[in-house]
Amino acid sequence: MDFNMKKLASDAGIFFTRAVQFTEEKFGQAEKTELDAHFENLLARADSTKNWTEKILRQTEVLLQPNPSARVEEFLYEKLDRKVPSRVTNGELLAQYMAEAASELGPTTPYGKTLLKVAEAEKQLGAAERDFIHTASISFLTPLRNFLEGDWKTISKERRLLQNRRLDLDACKARLKKAKAAEAKATCEGDTVPDFQETRPRNYILSASASALWNDEVDKAEQELRVAQTEFDRQAEVTRLLLEGISSTHVNHLRCLHEFVKSQTTYYAQCYRHMLDLQKQLGSSQGAIFPGTFVGTTEPASPPLSSTSPTTAAATMPVVPSVASLAPPGEASLCLEEVAPPASGTRKARVLYDYEAADSSELALLADELITVYSLPGMDPDWLIGERGNKKGKVPVTYLELLS
Repeated sequence: MDFNMKKLASDAGIFFTRAVQFTEEKFGQAEKTELDAHFENLLARADSTKNWTEKILRQTEVLLQPNPSARVEEFLYEKLDRKVPSRVTNGELLAQYMAEAASELGPTTPYGKTLLKVAEAEKQLGAAERDFIHTASISFLTPLRNFLEGDWKTISKERRLLQNRRLDLDACKARLKKAKAAEAKATCEGDTVPDFQETRPRNYILSASASALWNDEVDKAEQELRVAQTEFDRQAEVTRLLLEGISSTHVNHLRCLHEFVKSQTTYYAQCYRHMLDLQKQLGSSQGAIFPGTFVGTTEPASPPLSSTSPTTAAATMPVVPSVASLAPPGEASLCLEEVAPPASGTRKARVLYDYEAADSSELALLADELITVYSLPGMDPDWLIGERGNKKGKVPVTYLELLS
């Protein structure tokens, strides 16, 4: 018990000495040992690396998981050393809703069939996103987190220890300086009683001369200074080696960054392929990629990735008079060869991209060609009659740019 009390008192004394030295430095009343310029540069680079690593880590987590509640939940699971439960991605959830909607609204209807196809594509996108999140977490987030929770904590601990060693060193320098000043004063004035308010209390032999007492005080202060200088130099070297290791950290983070870019490239390539396949399926089965929003729309709702949307003015096709040879809807099929174009109401249209006719009633299209189009009463608003030379057939509005 006595040993513990002595150690506690010693630790309290050291802490008090450091606190006094730190306070005096802040008020400019004590000298401070400055580190060399190279060491200061190493410290600044380490701090910058730590700060930017934290920002990159946090923003990457936001990119991979935009939901803050989900991020907090995952953080708690990691702190509790428990496995994070599997979470359904937004794409997979959308696919589930679309599939359920198609089942309820009718999977055999055009809308239901399209919902099922889009649902399958969204499911594939969700699976690709899940793989990307998993790969990015392992190859990029984990190394950054290991640096902050491992290497940086070690560096911070050694830096705090170096700060304490420097405070001890500067306190020893201050004591030695005061002791030498008092010794010189005692030598000049003869035997003078030492001023115990200026020096640390010691077990002096009061019967000795003041000069001898000050000589002993100076010797002890010099010995303490040598020990403090040795410990400071040793700690400075340890800290320097850790700070120089930041260069290796940069190399490791660079490799991880390449892995992150590679996984992101793979993810977006998979998304592009899935959506391209979906476009082809919708175009071949329904005659258009996406339905037009109104009759005569001059800009496609979603053009292929390889083309750019033209800048056109919206226009509405005029409705032509009834054609005598056209049977009423539902009574007979339209015979296009027997239908003559109206005297007025025809327009020129430029084909935006290739379209393959699904049957003999449709007209195959080639990108950038010009055709004549017009509408007939009772027609589906998403379709027009197109003519090219002697050929005639139905064409989807979303594949056309109507010209003046």
